[in-house]
Amino acid sequence: MAREAMDAYLAARLAAVHAPLVVGVPPANAFRDLVQLPDGELRSYGSRDECRVYARSRDCGLSWAECPVPEGAMGAAVRSPWSGEWLTVMTHGGHAHFAWRTPDLGERGTYVLRASALDGPCEATRITGVLLGMPRQPLALKHRSRWIAATAFSPGDSPSGCYQPVVLYSDDDGHSWEQVVLPPAPPHTIGWPHQGVRWQNGAVEPTVVELSDGRLYMLMRTSQDCHYQAYSEDGGASWSAPEPSRFFATLTMPTLQALADGRILALWCNTAALPEFDHEAQLELNANERQGGSEDVFTNRDAFHAAISDDDGKSWRGFRELLLNERRNDGDFRSSGGNAGSLDKSIHQSQAVELPGGKVLVSVGQHAFCRRLVIFDPSWLLEAERRDDFHLGLSDWSVHQYLKSMAGNFRGIAGHCSFNRCAGARLVPDPAGTPREVLHVARYPDPRLVLEPQGAVWNFPAGQAGEVSLELRVPRGGQGVRLCVTDHWFNPVDPVVDQLAQIVALVDGVGRVAGSSAFALDTWQALSLRWDCQAGTAAWRLDENEWQVLPYHHATQDGLSYLHLQSAAESSDPIGVLLASVRAASPLLTPLRS
Repeated sequence: MAREAMDAYLAARLAAVHAPLVVGVPPANAFRDLVQLPDGELRSYGSRDECRVYARSRDCGLSWAECPVPEGAMGAAVRSPWSGEWLTVMTHGGHAHFAWRTPDLGERGTYVLRASALDGPCEATRITGVLLGMPRQPLALKHRSRWIAATAFSPGDSPSGCYQPVVLYSDDDGHSWEQVVLPPAPPHTIGWPHQGVRWQNGAVEPTVVELSDGRLYMLMRTSQDCHYQAYSEDGGASWSAPEPSRFFATLTMPTLQALADGRILALWCNTAALPEFDHEAQLELNANERQGGSEDVFTNRDAFHAAISDDDGKSWRGFRELLLNERRNDGDFRSSGGNAGSLDKSIHQSQAVELPGGKVLVSVGQHAFCRRLVIFDPSWLLEAERRDDFHLGLSDWSVHQYLKSMAGNFRGIAGHCSFNRCAGARLVPDPAGTPREVLHVARYPDPRLVLEPQGAVWNFPAGQAGEVSLELRVPRGGQGVRLCVTDHWFNPVDPVVDQLAQIVALVDGVGRVAGSSAFALDTWQALSLRWDCQAGTAAWRLDENEWQVLPYHHATQDGLSYLHLQSAAESSDPIGVLLASVRAASPLLTPLRS
């Protein structure tokens, strides 16, 4: 094929990408190993059979081939806009899983590596003898000639004795570095709905983006219910005190990515973990895990999200699932895929680069069974509607349940703090005889389950005002379903989602909605829920009947983006309820009736 024809073919393929498209598997846990060369070549560094390798793409990420890393080469790095040299900041002598990332540097510490060519020999200069945790690739600022590298102290090295953000900056193209230490976020404390403390992370894994006026914006992973944020007015030499941000998250990594047109992408897990259990009753945990020195179980790392801002982060749109963990329903989740390469079967770590035509490539995830390379068009985040009728099965739904099993890092058999799992709500033939499958949400008594009521969770583009419509069937003899509309992902089995959601509508076993007579039993009907976040109002209606008022709970900054269904049964309910289709749309074009 002639070069011109090949270029046109690849350009057409890339232009056709809109919704997230999985294009490969990165050879390492995501967060710093994705590199874009000046000629457009993409590399994703990692290891295979204890050898350093990189996956290479010369067609904008649409296909990948594996290559060895030349002996002595530094691996993943960024190119200086001032000197043209390649450099990176990296630790040596710490986490075993990161040892392959650089050549042997000898003495323990944090280093800057630089080279005139990415595949050529590099020189290493130790910045400090302290191991600064998981440093991001350096960021070259546009408003001044300065490098910024975001990283963190580990508890043993930080002044506060907990994880603490650190910013390194260099004004001489990375030859020497200054260090700025930020205070940590507050520790997690026991209080409703928790019976134990979370892993105390302070603030860690910071990500930094440069705003249009030269200010810097940082997000940090914490043990709280959200990422924390900080700003710098002087190019990173000083920072505001970390404070809660608008981004829901717990013990997961955020990533901020500036686009060429000035917009900013936020990539993170817009999720809530299950309430903490009574760790004193979890006999398999060690003292460190019980007291918050490490994690006992992660339950919020299976949905990865994206949002976009065109006003320097004042407002955000999207809040869409860029990726769901393909292994989220695995019956042997703790050990599926093996635990030698990575213990964490999650999709919370990430890195991104912008492709031609404004497309974005994201490297996301940790364990090789779960991590993915994904291309999408940011305009996908701006859609105002989504629908599903299960013709593609449950690919867009979270329905898993947790099995009682060894948590923590018990003898290495529990994966990385993972309960085992099983599928909960499932597809069944339509009882009305229509040739289709519908979702069955029920409750079965099973002493192996952590929580018995089945649930199902579905994401749609966030809307300050909007409407979600469900084709629902309430069978005779069932105990009903609880419907919630929320601004972030909750576990399908979360026991307190109805107390934290913005909208809650109970459909009981005799068909009443919010206490009012509504459904005819054993009949498919359309139930719609509306909301207006600015007005703080909500309503429901059945079919084309009049709207009826629902309470609206809890203010939110960014609109609602999730439908959460959960069995309302207090005991065994094999009959349950059925869902055939769902549609969500925003913005709402007509006002809600008060």
